[in-house]
Amino acid sequence: MFARMLDEFTPLMRLQDEMNRLFDSFVEDSPAQRGYASGYPGINLWEEGDNAYVEAELPGFNMEDVEVLVTGDQLTINGQRKATDRSNASYQRRERGTGRFSRAITLPWQVDADKVQAKLVDGVLTVTLPKADSAKPKKIKLLGA
Repeated sequence: MFARMLDEFTPLMRLQDEMNRLFDSFVEDSPAQRGYASGYPGINLWEEGDNAYVEAELPGFNMEDVEVLVTGDQLTINGQRKATDRSNASYQRRERGTGRFSRAITLPWQVDADKVQAKLVDGVLTVTLPKADSAKPKKIKLLGA
């Protein structure tokens, strides 16, 4: 009896499996579901000596499209990708976003804002962030009793 019931539902179960596969492939291809979509632009942050460095991927951006702000231990990268006028086009796929973005990163130390440098070369923004004197280790002289 149970085997007969399963046979009757087999086509429906196959249809459900196919619908799940179709939906999963649609969602996996969505930019919002990609692992790196939580923050745009994608960044690397590392420390070498008395500097921190941030690299951000900004393909197709010009220097006029990007703004870098530093306050204390906060780095903010603002920008805007302008839409290209393709009013007569019929898109088959459109994944590159347009419009404004803002990415704020809290650094693990204070930064000397007067010495920060930023450059945009080949679609990669590199920001050099010197540590503030207050964030650098200080050698403390030991006093005797």
